[in-house]
Amino acid sequence: MYHCDMHTHTIASGHGTSCTITDMAKAAAAKRIEVLGITDHGPATRAAGTLSYFRSLANGPAMRQGVRLCYGAEVNIVDYCGTIDIPEEVLDRLDYAIASVHYQNLKPGCREANTMAYTLAMRHKGVRIIGHPDDTRYPLDYDRLTEAAAEYGVILEVNNSSLSPEGYRGDVRDNYRALLEECRKKKLPVLLSSDSHGTGHIGDFTWAERMVRSVDFPEELILNGQPERLFRILHII
Repeated sequence: MYHCDMHTHTIASGHGTSCTITDMAKAAAAKRIEVLGITDHGPATRAAGTLSYFRSLANGPAMRQGVRLCYGAEVNIVDYCGTIDIPEEVLDRLDYAIASVHYQNLKPGCREANTMAYTLAMRHKGVRIIGHPDDTRYPLDYDRLTEAAAEYGVILEVNNSSLSPEGYRGDVRDNYRALLEECRKKKLPVLLSSDSHGTGHIGDFTWAERMVRSVDFPEELILNGQPERLFRILHII
């Protein structure tokens, strides 16, 4: 069982749940999750957290219910130049940011443009993870994506929500096969994430685990079971 879930959402994400951070911490403790990342959507998502929310978030306690809490954000990539919706001065106060593409904020482009959006977003020093690089509407060059991840020290995510039968990004399994093969060749670590909106799926990596096992991905390259290494990459003290 893995004990780190770094991609979850509260009521502040504006959709999908009314759960608070306290609710999330209680649920994580009950599920024996030791490290929980709170990563609400950035302000370009309708009804999501404002910049003031993210400024204040950084002042939250590091421990709740016996769970180590890390405070981050899932920032929106809003153009093909890698622009994100939270400025550096706010990200500097947070533990890390996940950078993701969402359909309402950036319409799909060609393979080259989509890849450029992700790789240029990696240049922001607060961006430590790329979220769900799997959407079938956004074809990607996984060789270039993994090269950039290696260059900038950014972690690529295997998103359980995308892989689940309820996922809405299409059949993403071939995309993950291509991504994981490039990560294997380059010895790049990955992070399994629940992307839980609310408490229901905290620590649920069922489909992500099935994906990495299906391609015999090396266990030593899965960061969920290596919190000290994960914290080093995320620059969390």
